[in-house]
This record gives sequence, structure tokens and C-alpha cells, in this order.
Amino acid sequence: MSSDSLVCLKDFEKYAKEHLNRNSWGFFSAGAEGCQTLRDNEEAFRRLRLRPRFLRDVSVRDMSATVLGQRVDMPIGISPTANQGLASPQGEIGTAKAAAQFQTCMICSTYSNFTMEDIMNSSPDGLKWFQLYVRPDRETTAGLVRRAERAGYKALVLTVDLPIVGRRYPDLRHGFSMPPHLRVANLGNADLSQNKKDRNEALDYGMGGPDQSSDIALSWKDIAWLRSICSLPIILKGILTAEDARLAVQHGVDGILVSNHGGRQLDGVPATIEALPEIVQAAGDKLEVYMDGGVRTGTDVLKALALGARAVFIGRPAVWGLCYKASCTSSKHIRFS
Repeated sequence: MSSDSLVCLKDFEKYAKEHLNRNSWGFFSAGAEGCQTLRDNEEAFRRLRLRPRFLRDVSVRDMSATVLGQRVDMPIGISPTANQGLASPQGEIGTAKAAAQFQTCMICSTYSNFTMEDIMNSSPDGLKWFQLYVRPDRETTAGLVRRAERAGYKALVLTVDLPIVGRRYPDLRHGFSMPPHLRVANLGNADLSQNKKDRNEALDYGMGGPDQSSDIALSWKDIAWLRSICSLPIILKGILTAEDARLAVQHGVDGILVSNHGGRQLDGVPATIEALPEIVQAAGDKLEVYMDGGVRTGTDVLKALALGARAVFIGRPAVWGLCYKASCTSSKHIRFS
């Protein structure tokens, strides 16, 4: 596909599929098991209809929003996505610079290929949150939290839906492997030339068993522990039910990112746009609610906002853009319609 013909997100996705190797494409695109939830994330948006009202003055438009009191130019942020170095040598630094340029929020993954400090230093004026997995070794986790706070991250995004790693069939079929030049920089994993099984467990690419890098005993009591070691706001990523939303309120968290891990974890759970309304209702005005999963168009964003989300976050779409930026040699600007 020629770069001149890219006019919508689907085109960029196709471009990425054509330009990434099978290993990288499989990592970014795969969903869990039969990919029902992966498909539903997008299809659920298509089932929703807008009721337009016309003859309104729209000559002045303002898409800005606030997240945890911080102003962003648009209610579209970047979800945490691991190993962006698979899409571009710039990896997370390229994504961070783009997010800062458009004055929106980026959530940095624990499993980034650049350190959280390097990512922050690449665009120090950009709003960034740090995504956290609580590890069995709590001192390692505490070290990550302290580093994020010192580096200037404005919130912790605690991922709660990965005690067991989702079974992703492309990884099983083809045997995902990390290129030797990439590392999990935040964990000091400079050498990944171990056997594949050890590397996959260490990097959160397990084949459906317990993830040794995440604490399978993680529970609500650990929110208090996180509070005790840092002063950053805490957002829970992975909440899908009103029951858990009410518990989040009771435990004093600051936000919920409604997410099913991009359909990569437990297949058969609701699409995030379907789960959003009950969580917004349960949360009330006690905390902020965001969502990710399946957001592909501006009208998708509008639907999520109309159903109560303060902002949405995107993962794969940002990676497709990162891949394009890395591989395109044309100096022409792409115009979107």
C-alpha cells in the first residue's frame, strides 16, 4: 500500500501489517483465544447510533478536557502498549513526543523498551502517567513507583486484569520472541538472550499460565499499600463491572480506566463501550472514568463521551502510526477526511 493512499485508520493498520514482520504484527494485533472480545470492542461501537441535532452554532469548537485536573487539548490519550520498539526504533520515545506535540496524555508501559526516565526526558512538558504491574517482589514494585514519582509522572495506572496471561494463539503457533536488540528497560533486563520460555515469562508473554512478573495474589488491600509508598493518584485499569467500580470508590482510588486489555486477556468479557455505562453510574462523581478498547474513529470518541467517559485512550492505533512514521520515507503530509 502506497503512503499516498492512506486516508483513514484502517489504511494505517493495513500498512502496518504489510511492513511489520510476522513476529511484531502478531504481538500487537493478537487477541486472546477466539478473539471474540477483540472483535466486539470495535463492533459494539458500530451498534450504537447517534441522534444528531442541527441548526446549532458550531463556528467555535473546543475539544479540550481535563484528566485529574490536568488540561489536555483533546479527550484522546495513549494507552500503555508494551515493546513499541517492535514497531519503530523510536519506540515509546516517538509516541511520547507525538502525545506532547498534540498536548494529550500518554500512559507509559512498565514493559517499555526505553526507561521511564528517558521517555520523560524526551518530552518533559508532555503529560504522562505510569502503568504499573505489582510484582511478587514488592521492593522491585516500590522501586518502580518511586522512580515514576521522581521522574515527574502524574499518576499510577495499576493494571488489575493480568494475574493469568491470556492465551494468544499467534504466539502459540509461531512462538513469539523478542529481538535481541530490545530490552525491558524499566526492569534492567539488558540481556534477553535466555531461552525463549524464560524470556517470555519475564516479559509478560506467557502461554496461559500464571505470569511470573505479576503478583497473582494482588487484591484490594494492596491499594492501601500503594497509597503508603507514594502520593500519586491511582487509576485502576481493567475494571469491567459496577461491583468492582463501587469497591474502587470505597478504596479511594482516583480513576478507573475501563479496559479489557484490548481483548488480549479473558476472551468473552464485554466490550468496553458496553461495560462503560454501568461503571459510570456506579462511580458517580466520586472518581473519573476513562475507557480504551476498540476506539477507531472520532464518532467512537463521541459515543464514549456521551456515555460518561471523561476521555478515551488508544493503543493499537498509536502503534500503527508509529510503524508508518518509522517506515515511510515520503516527505508528503497525509490529509485525513
